[in-house]
Amino acid sequence: MAGDNRPKKSAAAFRTISEVADELDLQQHVLRFWETKFSQINPMKRGGGRRYYRPEDIALLKRIKSLLHDDGYTIKGVQKLLSDEAAGHASSQASPVNASQGDIEDYRSEISAAIGELEDLKNFLTRTVN
Repeated sequence: MAGDNRPKKSAAAFRTISEVADELDLQQHVLRFWETKFSQINPMKRGGGRRYYRPEDIALLKRIKSLLHDDGYTIKGVQKLLSDEAAGHASSQASPVNASQGDIEDYRSEISAAIGELEDLKNFLTRTVN
């Protein structure tokens, strides 16, 4: 935030969803969506469902973002990679290429959601300008 004079939080401090979204340059709904796809993401929730992310949650989110956005993995590929690692045997079988039918449906669903958001934004801007 420009002009924000609040002291910086320590590296060990918990972060809100808005702080994490800003840090990772993601929308908050993406973080909530990833919570539904990756059981490893489990922020603490306080009264009213407010999420608080631990430093290890943020590190995992950064890794997931990198695998999805930079390395080209599918959601299912990242799920497999994380579950294989948790089982103690990292697999090279999770591939960013060769998307399965389920992966294609995930892409379609994500693209449809993005189109819906863009249409909402277009409608808002049209109302604002007129």
